[in-house]
Order: sequence, then C-alpha cells, then structure tokens
Amino acid sequence: MSLIEVNSLCKNYRIADKKPGLSGMLKHFVAPQYHIKEAVKDINFTIEKGESVAYIGANGAGKSTTIKMLTGILKPTSGNICINGLEPYKNRIKSTKNIGVVFGQRTQLWWDIPIRESFAMLKEIYEIPDFVYADNIKYFGEILGVAEFMGYPARKLSLGQRMRADIVASLLHNPPILYLDEPTIGLDVVVKERVCEFLKKVNKERGTTILLTSHDLDDIEKVCSRIIVIDQGKKIFDGDVSLLKRTYAYNRCIVVKTVQNLPKENKICSELPNITIEKKDSSVYEISFNQDEYSAYDIIQKLSGYLQIIDFSLQEPSVEQVVKKIYNGGI
Repeated sequence: MSLIEVNSLCKNYRIADKKPGLSGMLKHFVAPQYHIKEAVKDINFTIEKGESVAYIGANGAGKSTTIKMLTGILKPTSGNICINGLEPYKNRIKSTKNIGVVFGQRTQLWWDIPIRESFAMLKEIYEIPDFVYADNIKYFGEILGVAEFMGYPARKLSLGQRMRADIVASLLHNPPILYLDEPTIGLDVVVKERVCEFLKKVNKERGTTILLTSHDLDDIEKVCSRIIVIDQGKKIFDGDVSLLKRTYAYNRCIVVKTVQNLPKENKICSELPNITIEKKDSSVYEISFNQDEYSAYDIIQKLSGYLQIIDFSLQEPSVEQVVKKIYNGGI
C-alpha cells in the first residue's frame, strides 16, 4: 500500500446565484438559485514513502482544495483518499499525527505568545515525548535558526522568521508526511534558499514525504523530484521534474534595457534563428530563446554589437506558462 492514495477524487461547491441590490437579495431569499462549481475533477495519484512531489497549477486550478481534502479539513464530494491507512475526513484526530501542514498565508502559531510557548503547547497537543521534543527543537532550530527569536511572539516576527517557525511547528511530532501550500510566497531570496535546503535535508535524512504547492519553478526543482500538474481541477501531467522542464519550460526570457532603440533593419534574428524580440517599452526589449540552442551570454553578446545595454535580467518561465503549454499540447 502506498503512503498516499487518491482515487477518483472530486470536490464540488454549491455557489449562490444572487443578483445585485436589495431586490436581488430578496429574490434569492424567496427562491434561491445555485450553480455547481467543480473545483477538483476525478484526480488519481499515489505517493510512496520518502517521495518529494510538487503539486502545481495556475490560480484556481484546485491545488489548495486538494491539500485541504488530504488533511481532512474538507470532505470530498466523491472519491477516496487513504493516508497511511486512514481516511483523513473520517479520522481527523488520528490522521493529524501522520501529517504536518504549512500554509504560506496562515500560521498555526499563537499570535500573542512567545514562539517557544507555542512549541510547548504543540508538544502537549501531539503528546510528544520529552526526548523527541528536545532533539527536534535542537535539530530544526540549528538548521533554520529559530533560536534567535524563540522569545518573540508570532506577531512580532518577520514573514521569513514566521515561516521558519511554522515549518518547525509542523515537524515537531515527526510526521511521516509534510504538506506545504506556497511556503515561500513573499520570502526574500536568502530565506527561500534556506527553506528549500532544509526541506531537502528533512526529506533525505528523515525520509519525510513532501507534497509541495508553489508558483516558483526554481523552488520546485530544488526540493522535488516529481511533479503533478493540474488545470481546471484535472490532472494533466505526472512525471519527472527534469522531463517537465525539458519538454515545456525550455524557453528563457531576457529583459534588456538599452540606450537607444533597436534599428528596424537588424540582423540579430537571422544570425540567431528561433529567437523572438518584442519591444515592451521605450528602449526595453523582451527576448525569448531556447536554452538548449543558446545561452544568455550568446544573446547579450550578439545584442551588444547593435545596442548599448544599460541593464538586463533573466526571467524563468512561470508555472502558469508551463501549465498553458501542457494544456495546449493536449495532454
């Protein structure tokens, strides 16, 4: 039996159809009308112990809804979920001992008490033995650096500090599974790097199974070896991260700011076939290219022969762009 089994999972919401104004409110009160929104549609997947899996899609694709059903917060409309032998919604208390959860936009820490007291309360809630608790506080604290702000309440922490504390809180009871919903959203580059390295370490050293949702392909590539993509509630890709990048995220984009405009008659596109140049603003150009054909250095070197470059930045493809390519490909 797999650690996580999801079979024919569906979740529908009944949405009220209300017309604006007082008259609309009264009509709905007398004769309410609704329509059904299918948030998750017939999703199937299994995850084995020790896997690190990214679960991605555009906004509104059904990622968070799936995570909430996996944790037991939401009841599926139909289908089955089995987490370590338990059905989450029917076994909420037992199931919580198998999972750790981090929601990037919410915290499980008590807002007005010191972090160390939040941890101590979680110790009692999960009935964590003293030696396990002490070892975990030391292990996670040293790697994520939470010792420096253990005496501060959650409301006084920066976003990066709170996220690190939330990750520690989710792992204190040694859950075999860790769900992370946008854990690096809003974090600076240094903190994101630290969080990703920590997640890799926990997955490798402790065998913690990770299911991660994120809009950052760079984070996904650092932490996960497998990726599941959903769009409009349906699964459209399930495979290796490197395969996804080679197949659908091969294009890169350089945004270049120049002193003067690029002449209409230029030889760049003929000298570098298969690149596209789009003017975005006055003396600002967006150049798309296949990373298997050219490097960013090739593009900049060739462009500098025609223009004086003030600044440039390299942009990775977004998750939304990757999903669109997969969907348009008919998978």
